[in-house]
Amino acid sequence: MNVTPSKLNTFTMFKLPSAYLCGVRAKYLDDSKCVITVKHKWINQNPFKSMFWAVQGMAAELASGALMIKKIQESGKKISMLVTTNNATFTKKATGKITFTCNDGALIDEALKKTIETGEGQTVWVKAVGVNSDGVEVSTFNFEWSVKVKSKQ
Repeated sequence: MNVTPSKLNTFTMFKLPSAYLCGVRAKYLDDSKCVITVKHKWINQNPFKSMFWAVQGMAAELASGALMIKKIQESGKKISMLVTTNNATFTKKATGKITFTCNDGALIDEALKKTIETGEGQTVWVKAVGVNSDGVEVSTFNFEWSVKVKSKQ
């Protein structure tokens, strides 16, 4: 199965319903980049009338995770993936449409190549940056993904 934005949105609706209900949507995915959007609305706001940080986190994690899923699928190997650490920085209130972009496809390629070659788990830090419709950065999320080829038991 080829991973596409449309298939990711269907996956989100059935497997990540809270993200789907909050408006998290895949817009673009290729070998180096994934773009996810989410619009500030009543269901995903905090008491300060901006987007709740966890909704931004869902969109940012999907931006990095979708890229990881695509690359694992293309490898033809059974590889587990797990976020082991994350951190975030918030620089402006998130209102309107926020676009999260992860451009770390090459870093993911390296980690997957190493785990396939060695059979040992690898970690890779990837970044997803959220910007508003004016192009102003509102948040940056960093995720440490752990990947490992599954044993053949």
